[in-house]
Amino acid sequence: MSSAPTFWDRLTARVTPPTYVAKVGHAERIELAADRGIRTHNTLRYRLSHWPVWIWVFFIAPGPLTFDLFRAGFDRRMALWLGAVLAGTGVAWMLGRMPGCEYVPYIKRFGDDRPNPLYRRVCYTFGWSAIITFALLNLTGLVLAIATGKWQMRQIYDAAYFPLAGAIGILGALGKLPRTRPSTKFEGYERRALYGGAWTVSAAQLVVWPLWRILPPTRGFDMVKLAVFVGLLAFMGNLARRGLLPRTRPIVAGEVATSE
Repeated sequence: MSSAPTFWDRLTARVTPPTYVAKVGHAERIELAADRGIRTHNTLRYRLSHWPVWIWVFFIAPGPLTFDLFRAGFDRRMALWLGAVLAGTGVAWMLGRMPGCEYVPYIKRFGDDRPNPLYRRVCYTFGWSAIITFALLNLTGLVLAIATGKWQMRQIYDAAYFPLAGAIGILGALGKLPRTRPSTKFEGYERRALYGGAWTVSAAQLVVWPLWRILPPTRGFDMVKLAVFVGLLAFMGNLARRGLLPRTRPIVAGEVATSE
């Protein structure tokens, strides 16, 4: 088993466990559960670093409002909603009821069959909604703009965002999405799906959003936007699938095998 580091490994060497070249499913690199020490508590810095993630996840939950944010900028409605999100997540943070914000790590050993708490299932369901809904609706808007010659993004968000988010919410409530299942037994594999989706969608949308603002809304330029969007989704998704991005590697049981 080789441990030749990737660019990301070298970049994050001080804060992440080592990775190893090994084929597990589609992944080409893995992490070993044995390399992870059992923490008895989460540091304040660690807990604070996770809070902004959940602020963002819940802040963008009202999709049409988020669409207005990126189209026209921050306004009073968003300020009120942000205040509510800060208050709600702040209370959850103080109580240790958001993933990564717990006083004591809930997942101590990967592979343990433990009940998955409700707060984790709710948070990760909203996380999946943020990953799936915006990417799918933006992709739909681009395709329709090319097909019809007319941009209808706001109409798409008004008509489809909440039904789509609701369907994802139902899947999460039923435990059908990674990290929303009743047990944490496969956490070492399921987290790679969530982080892979987050890496993929975030990269694609961060690049396409300025293109949407800068390039004229013509069929030719819309095809460029679509090609860039789909290309980045495919490229980043493939890196995540192969386990070449941080937190996209399976965490498996075992130790490093060495030969004399």
